Amino acid sequence: MQAPERDETRPRVVPAVSMRDLLASCAAATAVSTPPREPRRPDPEQLTEHREAA
Repeated sequence: MQAPERDETRPRVVPAVSMRDLLASCAAATAVSTPPREPRRPDPEQLTEHREAA
């Protein structure tokens, strides 16, 4: 049995979404779904270097 052929006389309808809107949507989804980072703690060696320099 052959697969039915598509009716190519009708053009495909593609929703018009600008690249800017698409990127903004992706950025918003990433911001919402990514947990916040913990603040970086400085290395103890760096702290002693700054104290000695001062």
